[in-house]
Amino acid sequence: MEKKDILIVDDMEINRAILTQIFEDRNRILEAENGLEAVKILKERGENIAAVLLDILMPVMDGFQVMEKMQKMGLRDKIPVFLITADSSEESMRRGYDLGAMDIIEKPIVPYFVRRRVESVMELFAARERLSHVVELQGQKLRRQEQEIMNLNDSIIESLSTAIEFRSGESGEHVKRIRYLTRLLLEELNRTGKAEYAFSDREIQQIAQASIMHDVGKIAISDLILNKPGRLTPEEFEIMKTHTVMGCQVLEQIPQYKNNRLYQYAYDICRHHHERWDGKGYPDGLKGREITVWSQAVSVADVFDALTNKRVYKPAIPVPQAMEMICTGQCGAFNPELLEARERILPRIEYIGHDEEKNEKNI
Repeated sequence: MEKKDILIVDDMEINRAILTQIFEDRNRILEAENGLEAVKILKERGENIAAVLLDILMPVMDGFQVMEKMQKMGLRDKIPVFLITADSSEESMRRGYDLGAMDIIEKPIVPYFVRRRVESVMELFAARERLSHVVELQGQKLRRQEQEIMNLNDSIIESLSTAIEFRSGESGEHVKRIRYLTRLLLEELNRTGKAEYAFSDREIQQIAQASIMHDVGKIAISDLILNKPGRLTPEEFEIMKTHTVMGCQVLEQIPQYKNNRLYQYAYDICRHHHERWDGKGYPDGLKGREITVWSQAVSVADVFDALTNKRVYKPAIPVPQAMEMICTGQCGAFNPELLEARERILPRIEYIGHDEEKNEKNI
């Protein structure tokens, strides 16, 4: 519904009466005899006011002061102000326009011209507000659609990753734990204040979601190798190692998402989550900070989860023993700062893999 109230502010009753007569057939008229009264009305009814007709010279608070108050109240761009004045000096007109007046109408008032000038601007403001409302509704609709698409994408990613875990005899909890651990590690690194670990909440969320794709390349690995209950032969291990590059090949089949940041995180994590800090990982033998922080985080999360949970080839290892194995390099070398971060979050992750119901509430 369009605004219909017009606020007339003038210390002379006769001037208010003349202006009221011009607009009262189409608008509800609100009156104030000084600037202080006008500000009070604006505070109470600002959202309903379509225009302010404002005298400059008034007791208590003048018109310029009212406009300054309107600016502080955030009403300058929402309500058109028309200065009604006998002072047509260049200084007054300049100050009025600088404060946001839409028009300056000189006294004595000519009703026809005043009405046309005021109503034209009121119609413009009303049209702009309608357009703004339409744009906002469209924006809300697009944001809802975008969120629905993101939720769908996340569901598809999680379903695919879980399906691959089922192939290797795991439940879908593994990828959820990796997502949770990755997020905790990145948040803890972020708290150090170091620029290289400065991730926004949105970036951490995207990396954590991308982490669940780390083993997507296992879809190309034979069940005989994937589910072998004993130690792999050197030849079998070489085949198993190819799941890193095979994961990238899977992702390359969806080229329309290559510019998507989540895709880029997932691609890098797929390829490099088995790289090691000392350069003895695979497939590229990256060393130290050549490995992205997110791939390093997923690497630590993956090793910890693999150790502390049952696999087809081994039983679950107690958390203290797993921590010792990681710290002593039995699982390869890791970024010392990441290991320190893992130590700090240990109280929040000790139960993971041993109390699934409790873990689920924290994922």
